[in-house]
Amino acid sequence: MAWKRLAPAAVAAAAVAVVPVATGGTMHPELGAHLSGMGETGVVNLTAHSQGHRLCWKFQLHMMRVTGATVRDRQGMIVARLGHVYRAKGCAMVPKKSLQLLETKPGRYRVWVATKGHPGELRGRLHAGTAHM
Repeated sequence: MAWKRLAPAAVAAAAVAVVPVATGGTMHPELGAHLSGMGETGVVNLTAHSQGHRLCWKFQLHMMRVTGATVRDRQGMIVARLGHVYRAKGCAMVPKKSLQLLETKPGRYRVWVATKGHPGELRGRLHAGTAHM
């Protein structure tokens, strides 16, 4: 009879133990980063569209002569190129695996903005949610 009283408690405990595992891989389609470097600042907001393998962006920068932007991992390897040339707003095709990595662990990646004189000196770490000036 004791097992009848303990069974609901055991089921509840098992459910609670599973919740962190289920939410640990949460996808974040809205990403943002505060950018700084070279005495300049800005923000970028990214939106991942997994179905179409697209990554869209919108930059707000207070600088001139930007030549390009990329998303890179901790070692500086390019995960996604934000267009062939710099545009403040746009979308690019990105491999599905790259989108999954960005959405599940955005804090492991940085956005690098290149200018004519300083490639990659304006940077910021991605986070879930949007960034504001």
